[in-house]
Amino acid sequence: ISSVADHVIRKCGGVATVAKITGRTPGNVHKWRQPKAKGGTGGLVPAGPAADLMAAARRGEVDLTPADFFPPVQEAAE
Repeated sequence: ISSVADHVIRKCGGVATVAKITGRTPGNVHKWRQPKAKGGTGGLVPAGPAADLMAAARRGEVDLTPADFFPPVQEAAE
């Protein structure tokens, strides 16, 4: 199962594109995929870069919606 960060990075066209849009380094973007124990964000996109990416989506630069920044809801087993 991929993380939210993996999903967002993939939808944007890769780490380089995300880094350019958000003003972060590719290394910083890669850290979003790392567990918190290893200095990453645990697979989540930080709020500041998420806002930058949503602004790019409103400009038509990337195909993202707010829902892309949240993990899919897991249906409870019955």
